[in-house]
Amino acid sequence: MDPYINKIQRINTIKSAYAELNSQIEITPKLKDIVNFTIQAHEGQYRKSGEPYAVHPLLVACITAHFSAEETIVAAALLHDVVEDTKYDLEFVKEKWGEDIAHVVDGLTKIDEIREHELLPSSSDKKLITSALSFRKMLIASIDDPRVLVVKLCDRLHNMLTLSALPENKQFRIAEETLVVYVPIAHRLGISTIKNELEDLGFFYIYPEEYKKIDDFMKEHQQTIQVSFNQFISSTKILLEKNGYDDSKIKIYTRVKHYYSIYMKMQRKGVTIDEVLDLMAIRILVDKEIDCYKVLGHIHLEYKPLISRFKDYVATPKENGYQTIHSTVFYNSKIHEVQIRTYDMHKVAEFGIAAHWKYKSGAKHSPNLNWLKALEYSNENIEEFYSEAKENLYSEDMVIYSPRGDTFTLPRNATAYDYAYMIHTDVGNRAIDCFINKVRKPLLTELQSSDIVSINTTDHNIPRCSWIDMVRTNRAKKQIKILCTQREKEINEYSGKNILNTIFIKYKPNIVDIYKVEHLHRVPLLLDFLKHTKRLVEKKIQENMNFVARFKMPTTKLKEYKFENILFYSNTSISSISFEHCCHPKFGDDIVAFKEGNKAIIHHKMCDKAYKKIKTEKEMLFCKWIENKLYQYKMVVSLPNTKGELAKLLTYMSQYEGYILSVSYGRESHSYIQYCDIEFEINKKNRDEVRKLIEQKVKVIEFFSKKDAYNKN
Repeated sequence: MDPYINKIQRINTIKSAYAELNSQIEITPKLKDIVNFTIQAHEGQYRKSGEPYAVHPLLVACITAHFSAEETIVAAALLHDVVEDTKYDLEFVKEKWGEDIAHVVDGLTKIDEIREHELLPSSSDKKLITSALSFRKMLIASIDDPRVLVVKLCDRLHNMLTLSALPENKQFRIAEETLVVYVPIAHRLGISTIKNELEDLGFFYIYPEEYKKIDDFMKEHQQTIQVSFNQFISSTKILLEKNGYDDSKIKIYTRVKHYYSIYMKMQRKGVTIDEVLDLMAIRILVDKEIDCYKVLGHIHLEYKPLISRFKDYVATPKENGYQTIHSTVFYNSKIHEVQIRTYDMHKVAEFGIAAHWKYKSGAKHSPNLNWLKALEYSNENIEEFYSEAKENLYSEDMVIYSPRGDTFTLPRNATAYDYAYMIHTDVGNRAIDCFINKVRKPLLTELQSSDIVSINTTDHNIPRCSWIDMVRTNRAKKQIKILCTQREKEINEYSGKNILNTIFIKYKPNIVDIYKVEHLHRVPLLLDFLKHTKRLVEKKIQENMNFVARFKMPTTKLKEYKFENILFYSNTSISSISFEHCCHPKFGDDIVAFKEGNKAIIHHKMCDKAYKKIKTEKEMLFCKWIENKLYQYKMVVSLPNTKGELAKLLTYMSQYEGYILSVSYGRESHSYIQYCDIEFEINKKNRDEVRKLIEQKVKVIEFFSKKDAYNKN
């Protein structure tokens, strides 16, 4: 735990809390007046831990002052519970201490009100995802002033420090809320000290066993690790002094990775704690930016670096303003992480946005708060919002450049297609391919930090519905879903019109243009609706015909035609079908059928060629898949290690219409036998019958139905 936060946790009296506040900030007459008022307003109120309630706002003010010495923020921290928990209202605060303080207090009060009404109580066993709406409103309530967020984070930190006084169910609920709501905000505001403390405190209450394992390991090995790092620090100091760096102007110390970060790395990488390479790192502070690179040069020349673990956040800062060079090097046959930053960068890394108020530094890279604005207009669907917000707020970022040098922050493993949607929705919708570092690449190419990417577009939207699970960002997923939903609705509307026009074509072309039909999009989806709509059109036609003409009207009775796994309904003869090779529709895909003479041509519903034919009002048929009569099997067979054996087996299986899904080849060492793992489909349900068929040709080592295998799992 951070030494200062640890100190705050031990304070439990008004006197000692006030003394601590006095050590953090100059107590002006105005602040003195507010402190006295806060103590008086909360008189007679006590926390669950038994201490006077006024201790809490005083300590929240201490934490706030530690991160920001701005009087208004500290004053708001002192007053943050007054409007909600005492008889005094916001108008009183405004008249007594001014508009600015009242504005911040109002934002804090709104957050508490929203949380009380919208967040599930600690007694609920429902998932916390329902609190996403509260999360959204909280952000919007404070969107115009990040100072509200800073005070709220300090408030939450002190609540977490005293969480042991609450019942276990409340401990878990508040800790869970902290990890999914408040930690991401601290991360985006760049306040790593608060973020780390909130994470570790939440981790302690939610995963106590995992916390204890890490804690035990660190206590057991800390001395050994520290000795190793002390040697590395000593060697690095000598190296830098030898190259002209004054020991008084450069600072080197160790950074211990906090527990939740260790746990998350273990989960992400699938490693044990002793495989986590950066449990400890040395951090080097220098005066100027250029010194970061000079020091890096000396270290890389002295120790062998792992280039794959090098990150330069000085030249390409994170969106929250974080700047540091990260490198990993070998020393004495061990791996050590090195972080290099300036003193100003260190302030921003520790205090985030609050550093700009605390130190009046005017740093070049202030946290970008556009993400707050963007969330105000995000999807109304709670789960979609929550997913998007969590991704946007808490992800491992990488910086991507446009050819003009603009920077875009994307999560790790994002693709060029994600980047296209990050630029603009229209760019993503119309993207055809891209250039990554001047080399033409497919849109689904995964990007690396610092890539320079340009997107080539066409003049029309291109729905890529099958790509929705291949992109990384929720923005891209959402836009793909919107575009595909729009395209599907349009296709259904046109297909419904074309199917009806085809049925009545012998009577009159474009019958739907003559007789208005509602809900055309349902015609290709529901057979009963098609039949119902057909009857309505017939009735309208007959109402406008004389008695004799009705008997001469061409038949519109639909007949069922079955080919392979597809049923068609048509009032004219269908003799055969074919599947178009442009889109390769397979069983279960959404399909459309075009009528060409007595033949049905099948396309995937989202095929571009099919879309053009649908738009030009080609004749179409109602079609749907029927139950798949193919059964999947998996087997391991042994084959003599001679040329052509596998080909013979596959040729034999093709005689029985066996369709090969996959083949894996392996060889038994020191043997002429090769083992082959084959998955296939065949229209035979009896497993023993299929096995006997195969055994006539080859030795079967293992054989089972895929369905049986799934049922066992």
